[in-house]
Amino acid sequence: MSILFRLITTIQETLFPVLEKELAAPLGEKGELFVTVVELVQPERFIERFEWRGLGCPRKWRLPILHSFIAKAVWNLATTRALLERLAHDASLRRLCGWERRAQIASESTFSRAFDEFAAGELPQQIHEALVKKELGEKLIGHVSHDSTAIDGREKPAPKAVKSEPAAKKRGRAEKEQGRRAAKRLELQPRRTLQENVAELPRLCDRGCKRGSKGTRRFWVGYKLHLSTGDGEIPLGAILSSASLHDSQAAVPLLQMTAQRVSSLYDLMDSAYDAAAIDGFSRALGHEPIIDPAGRGKHEPAPLAPARVVRYRERTAAERVNSDLLDNHGGRMVRVRGAAKVMCHLMWGVLVVTVKGLVRLLE
Repeated sequence: MSILFRLITTIQETLFPVLEKELAAPLGEKGELFVTVVELVQPERFIERFEWRGLGCPRKWRLPILHSFIAKAVWNLATTRALLERLAHDASLRRLCGWERRAQIASESTFSRAFDEFAAGELPQQIHEALVKKELGEKLIGHVSHDSTAIDGREKPAPKAVKSEPAAKKRGRAEKEQGRRAAKRLELQPRRTLQENVAELPRLCDRGCKRGSKGTRRFWVGYKLHLSTGDGEIPLGAILSSASLHDSQAAVPLLQMTAQRVSSLYDLMDSAYDAAAIDGFSRALGHEPIIDPAGRGKHEPAPLAPARVVRYRERTAAERVNSDLLDNHGGRMVRVRGAAKVMCHLMWGVLVVTVKGLVRLLE
C-alpha cells in the first residue's frame, strides 16, 4: 500500500499543479479523478493490439479514444455524441485525452468502431483485473460483499424458448437415464472452471424482477450486473447476465473470480444466496461465508449469531458501490445493445469506482 500511497501522493502534489499550469485552467474534481484513473491504470499497456500495425489504410490512434471513454464514465455522459461535443468545447479535457486541436478528434463512427473492438476484446475487463491484482493482489481483504443490480437495456427482450411437449412414457422397464433428476447449475459449477461457468450463464436481454430492501418489487427489461465488492467499496469482480438470472446462479463464478485476484476472509451475501452449494464452495476456498438466512416454507430462518450480524453490516458497501455506479458513472446511461457492449460500457464506470475506492483508502 506504501507504493500506491506514494504514487497517488505524487499525482496529487506534483502532476496536478504541472497540468494546471500547462492547461492554464484548474482541473476541478472530475478532472483530477480522470487524471488519477489514467495514471493508475496506465491504459497504454493494453492498447497496443488495437493500434494500426502498418497494414491497410492507416486509422485513428486508439489511445485517445480509450481515454475519452474513461472521461465519459467520469463525467457521466449519456452518449458518444455528448462526449464529442464536450471534447470539442472543452480544450482542457481534449488535451488530457490526447488531442491538441479540435480537428484531430475522431469521428463518431470511428468511436463506434473502436468501442466495438474494445467490447469484443474485453479491454476494460482486462484493465480492471490487472489493476485489482496489482494494487490488492498481495493484500488480505477482510470482507467481500456479493450482490447484483438491475441494468435497464434499450433493446427488445429475447423471446422465451418454446417448451417442447414431453415425450410419451414408454411401457416396461425404463431406460437408466429416464427418471433421473437433471443436475442443477449450482451442483455443476463447483466442478467447472471460471471460464466455463461464465460462458454457461445466459446473457441475452430479457425481463427481470428484483425485490428491494423494503420488500417492493421492481420489474425491468435488460440485464443484471453481479459485483463483488471489497473493503473500502472497491469492486473486485463483475459478471453480466440476463435480467432473469437468479442472483445465486452467479455466486460461484463471482467467488472463483475474486479468489483468483485477491485473498479474503469473509464472503457476505443476502438471503438470495442462501444455498448449501454456495456455502460449501466458499468454505472450500478457505473463506467464512456469512449469508442472511432465508425462510423455507413455513419455517422461520434461524437468526445469525450476534458476532456474524456485526460483520454482515459490512455488506452495505456493495449497495453503495451499486448506487455510485448507477447514479454517477454510466450505470443508468446504457445506450448500446448486446451483452458484450453493455458490459464494456459498464466496466468503464466500474474502473472509475475502483480507483475512487483505492484513493479513499489513503484519505
